[in-house]
Amino acid sequence: MKRAIAYLQEKTTGVITDLTTLAVIFGIAFFQFLGRLPLTGTDEARYLEIPREMIERGDFVTPTLNYVKYFEKPPLHYWLNAFSTLLFGETPFAARFSGALFGVLGVLLTYHIGRKLFGRRAGFLSAVILGTSLGVVIQSRVNITDTPLTFCLCAALGSFLLASRPDEKHKGVYYHLFYVFAALAVLAKGLIGLVLPGFIICAYIMLNWRWSILKEMRLLTGIPLFFAVCAPWFVLVSLRNPEFPYFFFIHEHFERYLTKVHGRYQPPWFFLPVLFGCMLPWAFFLPNALVRAWKKWRQEKDDGVLFLSLWALLILGFFSLSDSKLIPYILPVYPAFSILIGCLIADFIDKPAEALRKPAVALAAVHIIIGAGVIAYPYLAKTPKIAAAGGILIGTIFLVQGIVALRNSYRATTPALFAGLAAVGFLCSICAPPVVYQGIADRKVTKDLALMVKERAGSDALVASFGYEQELPLYTGRRVIVVGSKGELEFGAKQGDNSFWFIESEQFRSLWAGPRPVYALISPEDLQNMAALTPPPVILGMRAKRALITNREQPEKGPVVKMSTAGAANGSMASASR
Repeated sequence: MKRAIAYLQEKTTGVITDLTTLAVIFGIAFFQFLGRLPLTGTDEARYLEIPREMIERGDFVTPTLNYVKYFEKPPLHYWLNAFSTLLFGETPFAARFSGALFGVLGVLLTYHIGRKLFGRRAGFLSAVILGTSLGVVIQSRVNITDTPLTFCLCAALGSFLLASRPDEKHKGVYYHLFYVFAALAVLAKGLIGLVLPGFIICAYIMLNWRWSILKEMRLLTGIPLFFAVCAPWFVLVSLRNPEFPYFFFIHEHFERYLTKVHGRYQPPWFFLPVLFGCMLPWAFFLPNALVRAWKKWRQEKDDGVLFLSLWALLILGFFSLSDSKLIPYILPVYPAFSILIGCLIADFIDKPAEALRKPAVALAAVHIIIGAGVIAYPYLAKTPKIAAAGGILIGTIFLVQGIVALRNSYRATTPALFAGLAAVGFLCSICAPPVVYQGIADRKVTKDLALMVKERAGSDALVASFGYEQELPLYTGRRVIVVGSKGELEFGAKQGDNSFWFIESEQFRSLWAGPRPVYALISPEDLQNMAALTPPPVILGMRAKRALITNREQPEKGPVVKMSTAGAANGSMASASR
């Protein structure tokens, strides 16, 4: 621990040494056990299925999901997952590889920006803060589109910030990197990659009254570079699919932001507890960091802290005003907040920990309460979402973190306080993701049922799902008939003649009674509504409140279970001795 504390206090450690240290340490946190658990539900399965279909069809321009057009997102994440799939196969590790990689790169980017602006200490502390923020690690290990967006958007904003410094020797390089990464952010998630940097830069210029920046931004070469990176895909996909521009730009941007069309409404304050939870244990230092940033700008005209504050607060405010909210939306704010907190702690790195005692004591109290609650939760909840062993493990880590913070805030130096929090935070980032993912997998994963279909279904069989089930086409490797609600496939179902693949209950009855084998994923409630199916359904398995049924018994494949439609609602099953 003494060596770690001494390393934190170094002012001149080489960049390569720091980057190597950070890459190794956080490579472990972000990549360990990455592929151990199956894909956890909707997003992860979707964002592996789309690349799988791209590879199968040999078409990397028009994304499809269940073999119908799917234009909700641009293709960067699909391309990255297709590449990792070709490298590692269709595995959970391949699906999560790019997210974990961008998580580590985000830590290194935070270090680079922090060091260039505020020195080695602030840069290294900032990187450690980001890499030990529990919510950042957990989300970076999930297959979602927000991870490539976050890195590209932060790289764009960081490049602009470094380029805008009056004494920067490599202005041209950083400004052109800004345009490249902004274009990649657009390819990652659409216009947000252009709107947010533009919004933040305009606010920065106006508050500083630095209109001269517009003259040095390399607009004549940067704008063509931006379009050279992102425009080709948009042009190609629009030429091949005339319906794309309206759906993507109007429905998926303006209607998503301004209306509740996607059913993701949350109150304006929704992201405040999300921010607090995702930045544990460092969230308690954020108010002090923001106060420090305000004083630095007002008293010393520190443009760096102003830009970082605008970066984080404007993105947070932008998404708070939206009628569509999901937890990963604010991932781009964490690097900026981490640098602000890193600067705060760097100011006190040579002083006793009592300088940061108030936030440290608050941290200790809350962590001790959280720890006790997490340990008790599996025993008190009627349907706990984590196992008792997982609750004890994570709860104990929170308790230890609280005790360490309390002790070090009174009896140690600031480096010792920081090192203790970082060490326990790192341990939590190692242990918590598998526990969290296991709980999700136990509730949502239907991989076993899908693999059962793949094993049993011949080439003449039909596979159906009541409501679209993301994992079914992924693990069966075939197109699925959707019965009832089309969900996110509503738009794609209308493009061309897909009437055979999107049907209602009465049409399903006809298929069921037909000559071809049918395998269907169905909830017990839906099965109860499908009264008097002929032939009677045979239950092949049940998982996560979904039953796999077939109209053909195949005793040579193993035991099956018959379920009467009357018993489907309450889940009663009787073994069939065949």
